[in-house]
Amino acid sequence: MSTAAQAGLPAAPPPLKGAPLLLGTLSLSLATFMNVLDSSIANVSLPAIAGDLGVSPGQGTWVITSFGVANAISVPLTGWLTQRFGAVRLFTMSVLLFVLTSWLCGFAPSLEMLVLFRVLQGLVAGPMIPLSQTLLLASYPPAKAGTALALWGVTTLVAPVVGPLLGGWITDNISWPWIFYINVPVGLIAATLTWSIYRHRETPTRKLPIDTVGLTLLVLWVGALQLMLDKGKELDWFASGEIITLAVVAVVSFAVFVVWELTDKHPVVDLRLFKRRNFAFGALALSVAYALFFGNVVLMPLWLQQWMGYTATAAGMALAPVGLFAILLTPLVGRKVGQWDPRRMATGAFVVFALVLWLRSHFTVQTDFVHILVPTLIQGAAMAFFFIPLTTLTLAGIAPERIPAAAGLSNFTRITAGAMGTSIATTLWDDRAAMHHAHMTEPLIQGQGPFAATLDALRGAGLSPEQALAQVNRLIDQQAFTRAVDDIFLGSAWLFLVLIGLIWLTRRPARSGGASVDAGGAH
Repeated sequence: MSTAAQAGLPAAPPPLKGAPLLLGTLSLSLATFMNVLDSSIANVSLPAIAGDLGVSPGQGTWVITSFGVANAISVPLTGWLTQRFGAVRLFTMSVLLFVLTSWLCGFAPSLEMLVLFRVLQGLVAGPMIPLSQTLLLASYPPAKAGTALALWGVTTLVAPVVGPLLGGWITDNISWPWIFYINVPVGLIAATLTWSIYRHRETPTRKLPIDTVGLTLLVLWVGALQLMLDKGKELDWFASGEIITLAVVAVVSFAVFVVWELTDKHPVVDLRLFKRRNFAFGALALSVAYALFFGNVVLMPLWLQQWMGYTATAAGMALAPVGLFAILLTPLVGRKVGQWDPRRMATGAFVVFALVLWLRSHFTVQTDFVHILVPTLIQGAAMAFFFIPLTTLTLAGIAPERIPAAAGLSNFTRITAGAMGTSIATTLWDDRAAMHHAHMTEPLIQGQGPFAATLDALRGAGLSPEQALAQVNRLIDQQAFTRAVDDIFLGSAWLFLVLIGLIWLTRRPARSGGASVDAGGAH
């Protein structure tokens, strides 16, 4: 690296060869696989976790959102931590701490403890993905960088396929804590291999100031906003003093955070990047789209298991094919993103996402497994054309020395938006279901409509009035929650189409023979 040479720092070590290269690639890929797997494996296990810990499925989603928010907060710190401790030491520590926190998650006796351990898990996971890329690229000669990233990218795409299947099978056949325990052997192998191969290839370290005020404000506003979204429905939103307090803390700390970060010499996140047209509109499109995508990804298995009678394994099978087209098409996208217009590629992705969600908005309680599977399969094509082109647009024209800060900020906004999208989607689902339930109950009260006939038939079959009402109420709930999830799918489809406008507010990057993008955007 030229800047290192100018500063009189040691030269970068030569690329690895033979068995060390193979084992090094395996160890870094294993760690990445474990990290990405953990963001999808819990989705199909949420009903089981919620039931076992005695909370509602809505509260169970805190297991997903707490990890996402903590992970987002720690990502911008990766650069500072790397220079303070060294890439190899930091990566190995992150993996070992991830193993420890995974083990603690499995032992959690209550939702509060599980959320606490998931927060810790998210915090230590932040540096793993960017550093796995850094170490992998340093292991290969520059001419083979594309091959290295392709190998790494396949790992990140296989994990979302394996996650729902593995999570479902473990939940049904063993118990949900094992979705966390399986990280222990995988992480220990990855950490041992990484340290044995890379410990002599440590990056230079130096002490740099850390923006403690900015970091404190960041944790404060993100944490307060996420808590407000997670607990809003439970506490009746702004009828609750706690929600009002959280809202005030979020708004005030965010305002102070923005002013502080724009004036500090060493900001924890470089907000000046938003002055760049491509970064501002690219990051906004990527973040809102990811919020829609991830919110719907969490909602699907909840609906399938709570109201369609699917087991965790069956729900996993319905979700797993999402990665098949992504695995096949991502190498093509990586090769062509420098030649084709990434704005057209991202537009195509958003159109396909809208089509998938429109198809899902027609689901009924009679929809069979095949019709649920088809949109999931198509969605994989959208994923392939989603992350790489949008990341390319977002980082276009940024000076090389500012790319790490830009990638960190882009990932922070995306991951935070994903966690918040989950909270908003599940809250809207409950609200729309309550509305549909009220509408369908009105004719029943008047002794009219199909549910009144069903009630009479159940009474005629010998059920007591209470038993018959309970049966009918379950049928109404099933219809109400299905119509509500259809509403979320349809609304999300329209929002994807609206987001296309943001893509075309960016400028097309200069043509090149290939792309060097942050494939880590896929998680």
